Order: sequence, then structure tokens, then C-alpha cells
Amino acid sequence: MKIHKTILVAPLNWGLGHATRSIPIIYALLADGFEVIIASDGMALTLLQKEFPQLEGIELPSYKIEYAKKGKRFKWKMLLRSPKVLKAIRQEREQLKELVKNKKIDGVISDNRLGLYHTEIPTVFITHQLQVLSGSTTRLTSAMHRSYIKKFDECWVPDFADDANLSGKLGHPKKFEIPVKYIGALSRLEQKETASSYDIMVLLSGPEPQRTELEEILMHELKHYKGQVLFVRGVVEAEQKVTRKEQVKIVNFMETEDLQNAICSSDLVICRSGYTTIMDLFKLGKKAFFIPTPGQTEQEYLAKRLHSMGIVPYKDQEKFSLKDLSKVKVFTGFEPLLNQRRFGEGSFGELFGLFKGERKLRSHSKVAFNINLFVMGFNNVLDDREPKS
Repeated sequence: MKIHKTILVAPLNWGLGHATRSIPIIYALLADGFEVIIASDGMALTLLQKEFPQLEGIELPSYKIEYAKKGKRFKWKMLLRSPKVLKAIRQEREQLKELVKNKKIDGVISDNRLGLYHTEIPTVFITHQLQVLSGSTTRLTSAMHRSYIKKFDECWVPDFADDANLSGKLGHPKKFEIPVKYIGALSRLEQKETASSYDIMVLLSGPEPQRTELEEILMHELKHYKGQVLFVRGVVEAEQKVTRKEQVKIVNFMETEDLQNAICSSDLVICRSGYTTIMDLFKLGKKAFFIPTPGQTEQEYLAKRLHSMGIVPYKDQEKFSLKDLSKVKVFTGFEPLLNQRRFGEGSFGELFGLFKGERKLRSHSKVAFNINLFVMGFNNVLDDREPKS
């Protein structure tokens, strides 16, 4: 039955993870009879347009997130960019108002785009970070994040509610005043039996310059490796490009089906410890080796947590060498964790009831962003910053 309601699905363009985990939600919306418009910017929008060429795509203001070249300056650089991020949030909020009028938008699913809330239609915020880890400013960043989440009608956490979860304290703080729905792990990939084709698969993504930094490190380390390697650079371009350097097959990007087949046919995946990547590896029950992005506290926490659980080993980027891969044999990989449960919790149909009028909307907060919080946090980071050399 055609519902004739239009949902805007809008992931943040920070690496590819927010976009790729939106893919199963978009397919579920379409299967349930909704019309879907996709919205983002940069590579995230390009990826979704390749996956759904039949859908309308809208470009939103870019948060222009970049990593510092040195990981220890990551928090400092992010805070310096905060005024531009806040400007983009205000711009996308105004753009949403126009879209609701002109495109007849009936609801919004925002994956970490903070400005896409609205007082007249149901809006959902997706995040696995109910607590935003940022070192000495964790309380500040978490409070700022919650102040935005409160403006949405529902918060969906792509994880499991019980102790056998993937996000740890990121998605399960001891105290959280905002009602959330744990929707299970999200992945566009499906497990399948396939013969082994590659000893190692490298799977890169994320903002520059750290994506290129890790690419250069791994290319250098793998040039003496004797096994078969598939190297996916994580650069979404107009056309797929395939080259080869001896035993290393290099691909700029892969669409869903090819990526799924490639991971399933690889014995080991070397990648960042980004949360969407973790959900993909969990879904496929794979063995992996993590190299967290320097300075990104969330990835560092997730890598350390899964290492301590005996699931996946990790190494800091500046210390990685090929011999570190020998540690993998004493770690279980994700298959035992996957076997503990069914994949997912509840159903999308139940979640989409919000857009069908089956659940009441929350009263929307009119409170403006507390600029004093921002100033306080800015001063904290000034106190913590590294002296210039």
C-alpha cells in the first residue's frame, strides 16, 4: 500500500560510515511504501546517489570536518572549526524549513546532522554517541550533543540495549535523561559463504589528511607481504578505478555488493575502528585488525574495548608494522559475538510508526544553544593545548 509520505534521510559527511549505515534504513523505508529524498554533502552524498540513482538528492551545507595532521592536535583543530560547524547547523536548519514547504517533507531521519529538527513534522536523530568522549572536555561535549538531541522527537541508537553490545559506554551512559530506542546494529552487508580470495583486505575511509597518512603507511608495509591483498582506498569518485602493484590489487571504492563479496572472501580486514565499520564486521563475523584514527577519542576507545574483550587487536598508527598482524591469531574476531544473538532488535516497521502518526511527537524545546558552554569549552582546550614548536 502506498503511504505517500516523504521522508528526508540525511547523514553527516564524516567519512563514509554515517552514509553507509543509512542504506538499510532507506531500503526499509522504500519497502514500507515511503517516498525518500536523500540529503548530505561531499562523498557521503555521492555514495548514496550511486546506491540510489532513482532518488532525489539534495546538497546540504558542509560541516567541513578535517583531522589535524598530528593526532594530539585533533581536539584543538575541531574546536577552532566550531564556529563554522555552528554556522552550517544554522544553515541546514533554515534549508529544512524551505524543504518542508517546497518538497512536502513529512519526516526526517538525521544521522548526526544536528540542525535537522522541526517543530511541525516528526524528526529522528541517529547516533551511537550518547556520550561524546573528548578527554578533559567529555562532560562539555556530551552536554552540547544532548542539547541538540533534545530537539528531535526520537533518538535511535544503532546498538543493542544489553551488556553484549558494540558501543560500550558511548551508547550506554549510566545516566541519560533523553528517551532512546536501541534499534540493533545497522549494516548494509549480508553474511555469505564464499571461497577465500585475499589474505588481507585494507578498508580505508575518513576525512583527510589522516586517510592518506594511513594509506601511505600501509602501502609501505605491504610491499614486502607475500600474500594476496585487496586495498580499498575509500575515495568515492565518478568511476571505479582498479590498478595493481605486484600482489596488491588497488580499488578507489566499492559499491555494496562488491564490497560485501570482497570482505566475505578476505581472511583478515585491516581498517579504522569506526563504529559503522565495527557493525559491518560484526554482521559478517569477520576477523580484523584496527588502526584507530590518531586523536579521535571515540575510535581509540572502541579499539581498546574490543582488544580487552579478546575480539580484535589494534595498534596506534605511528607504531604499526606488518609484524603486528601476528596478534590476530589469538583474538576471536566477531563471529562468537554474532552467534550470541539475532542481528537487530525490533523492526523498522515499528520504528516507522512515528511517521505514520502511531506515536505522539515530543514537545520541542525552544531553548537556544548555550554559547557559554561553548566559550567554557574553548577555554578548557586552550588550557590543554600543546605549545607551538
